[in-house]
Amino acid sequence: MSLKKSASFAMLAVLSAAAFSAHAKEITQIRFAVDPSYPPFESKQADGKLAGFDIDLGNALCQQMKVKCVWVENNFDGMIPGLKARKFDAVLSDMGITEERLKQIDFTVPLYDTHAQLVARAGSGILPTPQGLKGKRVGVEQGTVQERYAKAKWEPQGVAVVAYADQEQVESDLVAGRIDAIFTDAAQAAIGFLKKPQGKPFALVGPIVEDKAIIGPGTAIGLRKGDTDLQNGLNQAFAEIKKNGTFKQIMAKYFQTDISIQ
Repeated sequence: MSLKKSASFAMLAVLSAAAFSAHAKEITQIRFAVDPSYPPFESKQADGKLAGFDIDLGNALCQQMKVKCVWVENNFDGMIPGLKARKFDAVLSDMGITEERLKQIDFTVPLYDTHAQLVARAGSGILPTPQGLKGKRVGVEQGTVQERYAKAKWEPQGVAVVAYADQEQVESDLVAGRIDAIFTDAAQAAIGFLKKPQGKPFALVGPIVEDKAIIGPGTAIGLRKGDTDLQNGLNQAFAEIKKNGTFKQIMAKYFQTDISIQ
C-alpha cells in the first residue's frame, strides 16, 4: 500500500523545522520503547544488544538531533499505557497510525509503510476472509492492528482468533500446529520468521489486507499527547535523514522493496 504525502504533512514539516531550531536544545535524550520479538524491525542478539531496522532508524534520528538514544524493552500491547505513564518518551516499534490510537496518543509524520498479510503452510489454500478461515485458528500479537482487524472482521464470523503476548509465541504455536495461520506484518514475516529454518514450510498466503480505518495509512513514532517539542524535533530529523540519504541506506539494509512513503 502506498501513501502520498498530503499537503498537511508538508505543512507540518515546515512548521517542524521552525520549532525544532527553537526547542531541540531542551531535549538531551529520547527513551524509545521497542518490542524485541519482531525482527527485522527489532530483535535481541546473542550478546543481548538490540538490533534491527527501527533500532538503526532511532539511532540515526538521535544522531541527527544530537541527543542520546535510550532503548526500553516493552511488550507491544503495553506500549500506549507505558507511554502515557511516562515509562518512555516515544514508541518506535512498527506502530501503525490508526484512528483508535490517535484518540490516545500523537504521532510523528508517517515514516514508512508495510502490509498486513496471513502466514500459513504453503499450499494450504487459506485466505484472509471469514470463508477462507472457516474452522481455522489465527494467531496475532496482542495490541497490534492485526489483532484488532481479526477480532473485528473475522471473529464475529466464527473464526478463532488467538492473541499472544509477543510475536515469538505466535510463531512457536504456528510451528507446533496449535494455530493454522498468523496475521502479521508481511515484511516482518518475509525477512524474519520465513527466513528461519522453522519457517521453511510456511509462506505468505492470500492477498494483502487493507483497511485504512483499522490498519491505518502507515507507520510512525508514537508520542504522548501534546509533546510537540519532541514531535517537531523528530519530524525535522526524519526530513533531514531522508534528504541526506541515511534513511534510504537503512531501508536497503533490511528490505528488498521500497517501504518509504513518497
